[in-house]
Amino acid sequence: MDKTVINTDRAPAAIGPYSQAIKVGNLIFTSGQIPLDPATGQIVPGGVAEQAERVLENLKAVLAAAGAGLEQVVKTTVYIKDMEDFGVVNEVYGRYFTKEPPARSCVEVARLPKDVLVEIEAIAVV
Repeated sequence: MDKTVINTDRAPAAIGPYSQAIKVGNLIFTSGQIPLDPATGQIVPGGVAEQAERVLENLKAVLAAAGAGLEQVVKTTVYIKDMEDFGVVNEVYGRYFTKEPPARSCVEVARLPKDVLVEIEAIAVV
């Protein structure tokens, strides 16, 4: 098995014993991205829209470090703190996945790391 750890300083550093992403063959599995500013390590100011945008920018950075982009994503899982925010998150998400969007699951969760409002993970094929 050809397994490569993906790491970039253009996305937040892991806050535990995990990698930002793992590439195995032509598959990339990202860890969940949360709305931390990679420059400061702090949660971005604002509400769920700003957090969703930062999460997707972090996801783009991790994928780029693995040699991919959002257009190669085949599956995402979106975790949101409050399902009432689904419409806002969906609108932001739709701006990033405009053509042939990936399969997706979206679930409301009781709590996310650092009490953020949204987290997204992805699987991409290159």
